[in-house]
Amino acid sequence: MGPGPPGRPTLTRVTDRRPWQPRAQRRVPVVSPREYRRGRRVCVRVQQASIAPPPLEVCSYTASFTPPLDPRAASTVTGLLILPPCRSLCPSPPLSPLLWLFLSGSTMLRVGATRLARAAAARSAAPGLGLRFKTTDTSGVLGIKEALSSKIPAAIADVKAVREAYGDEQLGTCTVTQAYGGMRSVKAMTYETSLLDAEEGIRFRGMTLPECQAALPRAPGGGEPLPEAIFWLLLTGDVPNDAQVNALREEFASRSKLPADAVAVIDALPTDMHPMTQLNAGVLALQPQSAMAAAYEKGVHKSTYWEYCLDDALTLLAQLPEVAARIYRRSFHDGSMTPSAAGELDMGANYARMMGFDDPKFDELMRLYLTIHADHEGGNVSAHAVRLVGSALSDPFLSFSGGLAGLAGPLHGLANQEVLRWLMEMKVSLGSKEMTKESLTGLVWDVLNAGKVVPGFGHAVLRKTDPRYTCQREFALKHMPDDEMFKMVSMLYEVVPAVLTEQGKVKNPFPNVDAHSGVLLRHYGLTEARYYTVMFGVSRAIGTLASLVWDRALGLPIERPKSVTTGWIKAHFEGKAGKK
Repeated sequence: MGPGPPGRPTLTRVTDRRPWQPRAQRRVPVVSPREYRRGRRVCVRVQQASIAPPPLEVCSYTASFTPPLDPRAASTVTGLLILPPCRSLCPSPPLSPLLWLFLSGSTMLRVGATRLARAAAARSAAPGLGLRFKTTDTSGVLGIKEALSSKIPAAIADVKAVREAYGDEQLGTCTVTQAYGGMRSVKAMTYETSLLDAEEGIRFRGMTLPECQAALPRAPGGGEPLPEAIFWLLLTGDVPNDAQVNALREEFASRSKLPADAVAVIDALPTDMHPMTQLNAGVLALQPQSAMAAAYEKGVHKSTYWEYCLDDALTLLAQLPEVAARIYRRSFHDGSMTPSAAGELDMGANYARMMGFDDPKFDELMRLYLTIHADHEGGNVSAHAVRLVGSALSDPFLSFSGGLAGLAGPLHGLANQEVLRWLMEMKVSLGSKEMTKESLTGLVWDVLNAGKVVPGFGHAVLRKTDPRYTCQREFALKHMPDDEMFKMVSMLYEVVPAVLTEQGKVKNPFPNVDAHSGVLLRHYGLTEARYYTVMFGVSRAIGTLASLVWDRALGLPIERPKSVTTGWIKAHFEGKAGKK
């Protein structure tokens, strides 16, 4: 390989390679690159690790880098390269600033304060498998895998204690009406990452949206939580600090490059295909990377499933924004795209930039959008679909594909597209008339009298205004108070609940999250309503994948509820009546 760009060392030569067979508990040096962002320099130091085989192919090598890794360090480093039996899994060349270590069997890795475990694979039960975690200077801060790993034993013990104490207690009942009515309000599952309260709205790990906005790390000068921070919170239950968010961003950056085959699949799709269909195809095209699918095929122990599930979740979250941006640029523009700046920009800003937007306010909107749509407990269609498919031990790529199929439905994620269409129709219906409460009230009654529903109002669980709507309204009041469409949304907020209450057919007449999002996106130039659900999908991946990792960590079984027929119901209750 030729010299790399200034400050980005490239491996130029590997020499003196020879086989080496480790002995049990033999101490061997391994080269662990530690990347220092200051000055874009990379410093390499040799550390000690204790390896307990089964045997691996270990080769001694001397690696030369151009330019030198650090002005104060030699340009040649000698160490050991650990290879799996399956050479196809090994990167070539074997070292860049990112090092992959593949460990198999019951291998144990003992590390020093720099936490080499973030760059090494954890245990696996068969040779030829590997997990990858980027090595960064975390200054002693736990990485995302370590932070999660530290939580799992207590969570497992907690679930065990709850089952032992309350295993025979009833959470609730299911009436015939509920069985026919979409199982509304039937308490029949657990979901750890979020909880929806009918009065308060969504809580992420016990925190309301305003609490998340106040507590989670933000971009410099920004006011909205970073998407990386909300993923950390949902996955670990802890509010991350800036160092942890930055480390997670680097983790995503190390996984963000799309496979060439996946790019070819996306580019082969018809540009007039609905963007959600394209997104689902793109996610499935990423699936050959699945660490979990490979691990299951090799027969790893079920207690380690969560590690491979986490590996897949991180890869999918890292690559999903570029897949989504590529679909946008191909479907609505000329196909050209700003290259990803993953690692330099946060997920929200990088997604915006790849779509072609370069407005700091739009960056803030994307951070808000990805945060508030991330999770909504486990009973909604997309979250439950991910959980259901994943319960069969389908890998996260396949499981999330199931969730996207549900999200594409008009009664779920497609609703935000329907709301904007309705608002534009309202604007046309007004014509030259002044927009007043009275004129809008008449138009709303026209919609209801035509046997249609008012999109963006009402919710299956909530009985008050959706806090996600309130967050978006506050954003609009701050950044775009004079926008005409926002003024219409604000006036409808005063009109529609009164009309729906008077009609008396809905339990919740208040606006939900979909009532506002389209207007915000349209204000900043993202006018293609057919694309809006794709952004919803990128956001929903954050919560559903965090939950899926916990499903595997807690060892939840395959879902298999009991169904009955209408005939069974009649026979069951008629039989009871006959005995009285």
